[in-house]
Amino acid sequence: MGILNSKIALITGGASGIGRATATLFSNEGAAVAIADINKNAGKTIEKELLSKGSKALFIPCDVSSAEDCQRAVETTINTFGALNILFNNAGIIRRASVVETTEAEWDKVLNINLKSIFLLSKYAIPHMEKTGGGVIINTASGWGLVGGRKASSYCASKGGVVLLTKAMALDHAEQNIRVNCICPGDTDTAMLRSEAEQLGEPIVQFLKEAAERPLKRMGKPEDIAQAVLYLASDASSFVTGVSLVVDGGGLAG
Repeated sequence: MGILNSKIALITGGASGIGRATATLFSNEGAAVAIADINKNAGKTIEKELLSKGSKALFIPCDVSSAEDCQRAVETTINTFGALNILFNNAGIIRRASVVETTEAEWDKVLNINLKSIFLLSKYAIPHMEKTGGGVIINTASGWGLVGGRKASSYCASKGGVVLLTKAMALDHAEQNIRVNCICPGDTDTAMLRSEAEQLGEPIVQFLKEAAERPLKRMGKPEDIAQAVLYLASDASSFVTGVSLVVDGGGLAG
């Protein structure tokens, strides 16, 4: 009996990084997991892996910037598993550039994937949660949603938006017993983090070394962030809503 036994979760960006680690952890804790991702090969791989362990899992191809895809992901999850108790809005990308260096198309892509997707998925999920007595929504923000960062203007804007959208949704839907929180990870060892070094033209070894320069003297692992998401998804956080949970090894502590 896991702490998410009989719960149904939908995880965007669930085929890699933090999303994949969370899908695995949720599955180990008894949840049925729908994995929404644009990467079909990676999505099918994690689906097969979870099914092989006897878990309930489903991969849903999804472009989270598309309203049609988001609505379909929510409805497919409910039609397959019978309900939707947990929505983890985790899909995200980063463009390392100042506003001068960022094109309009790049700006729109970052904001659509990182922020608009949360609006869309939540818009379609909340009515179903309300009908079944409540639910939990967790959004992936960032430490850079709380403080600024250099050469990451669109990313910082999107993640700052996630923080305040989370608070607004928490206020709007508390009466429906829907808790809404976000996590603010620090540098976490994922493919997206490594892509930042390439975008900035920096040596990967040096970039990762600098990413580990925080009080706990290491980068985060996807599994570290997944544990925080599990806490917010579970009844252990039943009196927690509207919170931005920093998980960064002390990076923003001082």
